[in-house]
Amino acid sequence: MLRSSAVTAGFALALTLVATPAIAHGGPGGSSAPESLYAQAKAQAAATAQPDPGMIEALQRDLGISGAEARARLVNEAAASKVEPVLNRQLGDHFAGAWLTGPTAELVVATNDSTQVSAILKAGAQAKLVKHSLATLDAAKAHLDGLSGSAPESIPSWYVDLQGNIVVVLARDVAEAQNFVGGSGLDASLVRVEASTEDPRALYDVRGGDAYYMGGRCSVGFSVTRTGSQGGFVTAGHCGRVGTATQGYNRVAQGTFRGSSFPGNDYAWVEVNSNWTPVGVVKGSGSTLLPVNGSTQRAVGSSICRSGSTTGYHCGTIQQHNTSVTYPEGTITGVTRTTVCAEPGDSGGSYISGDQAQGVTSGGSGNCTSGGTTYHQPVNEILSTYGLTLAGGSGPPPTGCSGYQNTYTGSLTSNQNAYQPSTSGYTAAAGTQRICLDGPNGTDYDAYLQRLSGSTWTTVAQGTSPNPDEAFTYNGTAGTYRVRVHAYSGSGSYTLGLTRP
Repeated sequence: MLRSSAVTAGFALALTLVATPAIAHGGPGGSSAPESLYAQAKAQAAATAQPDPGMIEALQRDLGISGAEARARLVNEAAASKVEPVLNRQLGDHFAGAWLTGPTAELVVATNDSTQVSAILKAGAQAKLVKHSLATLDAAKAHLDGLSGSAPESIPSWYVDLQGNIVVVLARDVAEAQNFVGGSGLDASLVRVEASTEDPRALYDVRGGDAYYMGGRCSVGFSVTRTGSQGGFVTAGHCGRVGTATQGYNRVAQGTFRGSSFPGNDYAWVEVNSNWTPVGVVKGSGSTLLPVNGSTQRAVGSSICRSGSTTGYHCGTIQQHNTSVTYPEGTITGVTRTTVCAEPGDSGGSYISGDQAQGVTSGGSGNCTSGGTTYHQPVNEILSTYGLTLAGGSGPPPTGCSGYQNTYTGSLTSNQNAYQPSTSGYTAAAGTQRICLDGPNGTDYDAYLQRLSGSTWTTVAQGTSPNPDEAFTYNGTAGTYRVRVHAYSGSGSYTLGLTRP
């Protein structure tokens, strides 16, 4: 199996501090300390977790963990995606990255300021004291990105290694890479060259989910909607140029590439015709269809799964975000590096973590027999570039939630809930509902669509990104529904937009 070399011991300054449990339970009449932010996020994630059995089986197989560990891992990954941005904002220039570790994916947050360690521990995460801030490392990587045109062909990629607190340059010829780095003008303490046999290439001509044809064959990534459009799907940019016509898996006329970027980026979107309906699901294990309920980016160390018709459904972990990888066609920046295997050509197909869309397959090296390394183009960049919304999931909402059938306003303080249009809800016919939440800047507001079943309200769709704004759709049966608005962090006024069938 192709593996990246192990990270060597870091700076003498590095010190790992493990948090003690943040919850102290007293006896009758006793008192208990308040739950940490991480513990609260775990409880919230566990309350809404409905992991697909096929995903649990794939995680057990590919990560070598138990079913209980897989379920705990998914809860912790969802919780970490809420806590990490809060600590990022709190630590500011002293934030040095965050990642997940261990079979159940516990959160570690790094800082280059010893006075910030207590804040990390108070939030319930593990703390690591390091030399460089993330901003410093990102700037060093960006400097190398600017020199990509003169980089030797023996260098397949470079990235910020959060755990090692350094920029890593992978190279098939170490001496050649060291000369390149030495001539870059960067401080030598910021960069390490590692030997690698990687030889990444774009993965053309097979499907990762439903196939589509355009002279060759590529894969549907995620279904999307767009105001004033029939909708369509996102995929890899190297699969087609603007104006290229596509046919579906059944060779029926399907759509047209409306946007495409490659190299530099590797993303595209295809608008489908009226014969096709975008549905917010991804092919899972066997005949399972996995729901897509958002696109919150998961932390380094999180589990991630890829769906591909050549190799089936495989899982691995996120190694690095914001990686630069060089294919024969040119350098692609800002992609995510993973341990998930793939084979030519799973291009364009879906990467998903839990029920959160992560990206579309770009390329990689190795295979699913001996193992490999793959890269995906993050989906949120595609959505924001083309003004798209995930079908069944979250995406960039219209400013102020304009254009919706009904709008509701309110004000919340941190950790408070409100129900719109009322606690008793509203009736909706069968069909698609569209929900938009516009919260105050600098906060984290979430929206949950709930359906009444007997006397119990059940969450059927949600937008839970670490941002003030959410937008998602839900295609369901007739019934009684309501929207729960939750102020996860921060306070202020919000606007909720709702369109129902």
